[in-house]
Amino acid sequence: MRFVLGLGILAIVQGCASQSVSIRSLPPEHPAAENAAAMESAAAFAAATKANGAETEANAAETKSNAAETEANAAETKSNAAGTEANAAEAKAAGAATKANGTETKGSPAPSETGRANSGAPETLPPVTPEDAPSMYTYDPWERVNRFTYRFNARFDEAVFLRAANAYRRLPSPIRSGVHNFFGNLSEVDSVINYLFQWRLKLGGRSLGRFVINSTIGIGGLFDVATRLKLPGAPTGLSATLAKWGMHPGPYLVIPLLGPSTLRDGLGFIGDYGTSYGINIAGLYRGNVSWALGPVNAVDQRSNVNFRYYSTGSPFEYENIRFLYVRKRLIEDEGLRAKRSGKRAKSTTQQENAVGEPAGQ
Repeated sequence: MRFVLGLGILAIVQGCASQSVSIRSLPPEHPAAENAAAMESAAAFAAATKANGAETEANAAETKSNAAETEANAAETKSNAAGTEANAAEAKAAGAATKANGTETKGSPAPSETGRANSGAPETLPPVTPEDAPSMYTYDPWERVNRFTYRFNARFDEAVFLRAANAYRRLPSPIRSGVHNFFGNLSEVDSVINYLFQWRLKLGGRSLGRFVINSTIGIGGLFDVATRLKLPGAPTGLSATLAKWGMHPGPYLVIPLLGPSTLRDGLGFIGDYGTSYGINIAGLYRGNVSWALGPVNAVDQRSNVNFRYYSTGSPFEYENIRFLYVRKRLIEDEGLRAKRSGKRAKSTTQQENAVGEPAGQ
C-alpha cells in the first residue's frame, strides 16, 4: 500500500516538473521621456515643413520673374515687328518713287545708279508689289462641263489608256523608240509651216533639215539621226503661231480624251490635224492606215507621260491642273512676244488686264 502511494506521489511530481513556467515582466513606464521624444519629432517635422515652404516661395518668385522677362521679350518682338513693317512700307514707297523716276527718265540712267555701278556695289532690286503677283483666278466659264469631261477622261484613262500604255511599255525599247521617232518626224511638217507663219525662218529651216535627214538617213524617221548631228527638235503648232501674233489663250477647256487645253489650243489642234490631212504625207492620214496610226500615236504619247489621275490625293486636283496648264501657256506666250518685239513683253498680269478677263489662276 505504501508502495502504491509512493508511486502515485512520484508520478505527480514528475508531471509538474515537465510543465514549463514563464514569467513576463512589463517594461518600465517613463512618460516624461516619451513626451520629450514626441516633442523633438514634432519640432523636426515643423522645421522640415517650413524649409519646404520657403523653397516653394522661392520657386514661385523665380517663375514670376521669368514671366515678367517673357512679357518684356514679347513687347520687344512686337516693337521690332512694327519697325519692320514700317521699313517695308518705306521701301515700297521708295520703289514706287524709283519706278516713277525711271519712267520719267527712260533714256538716261539715274546718277545714283551710275555711281553705284562705278563703285561696284551690288544693285538692289525694287520690292515686289501686289501688281506683280500672278492672278489667282482662272477664266473657266465652262467649269461644269469641264469637270464632267475631266472625270470622264479619268475613267477612260484608268480603263483603257493605262492598260494599253502598260502593255506598250513591255515592247522592246528599240521598237518603242522607232515608233516615237516616226510620229515625231511626221510632226516636223507642221513645224516647218508654222515657223514660216511665225516668221522664224531659222527654226523653220532646222525643222525642214530634220525632216529630210530623218526621212532619208533615218529610214522614214525610225531613227533620230538629226539630233546626233546637233539639230535638236523644237516642235511647234498653230496654237503657238496664234500666240505669236497676239491671240489670247481664251477660256480653259478640257477636251475629251486629250485632256487640259484652252480654246486657242483646241483650235490649234484642229488646224494642225487639218494641215496634216491636207498634205497627207505618203497617204498616212487618209484611208484605212490612218485608223491604225491614230490609236498607236495616242498610246505612244500616253506611255511617255507619267501623269496619273487622282494620284496626288488632293481634293483640288482639277484646280491645280487648271492653274499649272494656263500659267505655263501664259509664260510661253510672253516669251514668244518678247522674241517678236526684240524686247521684254508685257507681263502676264498686264496681259490679263489688257484683255479684260483674268487668264491665270
